[in-house]
Amino acid sequence: MGDRSGAVGNPARKDALGKPQRPTMMMDGYAPMGGMNGAAVRRRVFVLGATGTIGRATVRALLRRGHEVVCFLRPRSGLRGAAATERPAALLAGAELRTGDVQDPASLARDGLRGERFDVLVSCMASRTGAPRDAWAIDHQAHVHALAAAQAAGVTQVVLLSAICVQKPVLAFQRAKLAFEKTLIESGVSYSIVRATAFFKSLSGQVERVRAGKPFLVFGDGTLTACKPIGDDDLGNYLAECIDHPQRHNRILPIGGPGDAITPREQGERLFALLGTPARFKQVPVRLLDVIIAVLGAAGRVVPALSEKAELARIGRYYATESMLVLNPQTGRYDAAATPSAGRETLFDYYARLVRGETAVERGDHAVF
Repeated sequence: MGDRSGAVGNPARKDALGKPQRPTMMMDGYAPMGGMNGAAVRRRVFVLGATGTIGRATVRALLRRGHEVVCFLRPRSGLRGAAATERPAALLAGAELRTGDVQDPASLARDGLRGERFDVLVSCMASRTGAPRDAWAIDHQAHVHALAAAQAAGVTQVVLLSAICVQKPVLAFQRAKLAFEKTLIESGVSYSIVRATAFFKSLSGQVERVRAGKPFLVFGDGTLTACKPIGDDDLGNYLAECIDHPQRHNRILPIGGPGDAITPREQGERLFALLGTPARFKQVPVRLLDVIIAVLGAAGRVVPALSEKAELARIGRYYATESMLVLNPQTGRYDAAATPSAGRETLFDYYARLVRGETAVERGDHAVF
């Protein structure tokens, strides 16, 4: 299946008269791999965030496309779930692995780039919790350091995995991501900012509880939100393809997976059907989250650690009440039809593989519920 790539024009670039371009939304097709002539060009690619499930899928896609890939990892990469017993060298076979501190500009230059030339920076890196301190340190500042170091190493193209929820920023991690997006757009390098929708792993946390005979939890009646989730491999392919498709350059690219938008209730119904059991739901009022946020927020003024828990509750409330779809700025409503699609595997295909035991969920630090 092909894709339809939504794109926002670069407001920092100028037209033929020297006037700044106004941001516009458009739907782009794209050329075959390597651009109009279909020939892939081998590039040296520096990758951040390579040990996460999406990062690993992106590295695999980059290698399949013939690129030379160098991954910069923490000395003790935070592999979780099914991958916890596997070494990064096995998970990222074919790529060169280097270790250091992504928050330290000196380490990025010394241990990561090593005075060598690179063509492209690809980042799938994100803060682990989304809490304010972590978000501004990783989603913003570490990326600022990485961009500066990459430019010094000759990088002229950046592919950044962002998130579609930054369209309506009310949380610290969303503001941090937007702040770096702005820095990237104004940097002068060619960029592709990929704002992905929901991930399969984020929507699979209830598989085991349902398998154990428990009800599927939904907020409200389960139809408050909808999304077009995308799988790791499909998203990894999309990110890797951004290097070779000029139509995706200097664009903000919202992207979801194939098929129609689905609600949490539809997710639960399909999961019960795959397990062959009657559907059972437990409705959780959004008001409960509001109470938790208020209590933790008040307590956080006395016990600072609780302030972070309050922010995590705010993140939970956001995902419980906001759709992961393109937001129409004119109407203020989410638009499934305007949300581009890419890839082949649907969430329900993935659920079927989980039920058959062909794969396992790796949720790690990004598990909200």
